[in-house]
Amino acid sequence: MAIIARLLQKTNFIMPRSVNSVASRARRKKVMKQAKGYFGRRKNVWTVAKNAVEKALVYAYRDRRAKKRNFRALWITRINAGARQHGMSYSQFMGKVKANNIELNRKVLADLAMNHPEAFAAIVNKVK
Repeated sequence: MAIIARLLQKTNFIMPRSVNSVASRARRKKVMKQAKGYFGRRKNVWTVAKNAVEKALVYAYRDRRAKKRNFRALWITRINAGARQHGMSYSQFMGKVKANNIELNRKVLADLAMNHPEAFAAIVNKVK
């Protein structure tokens, strides 16, 4: 045991630093692939591309939720326009739709109001 210790001291044996360069390169390559199509240094300089991709993913996450809100607002606007053509406000119409147990969601009602006005008129007349 002492002999091995002396040998190690004499040869000054130091283990090389272990870095997983395969995984590091793969990670960088993945980010650079995501940055393809960006303008200027954002597409080919690692630090800039990394920040740009990270920010893009944050925007994507945020806007997947905002998209749902935007569509709901659009459907409400379309239903309101359709209901007002028949002399009702949106809130009155939706209140009566719920009271009459008509199980159509806003997406379907908005589609009817825009593309099938005669069907929407039938629903309005049923709830009046």
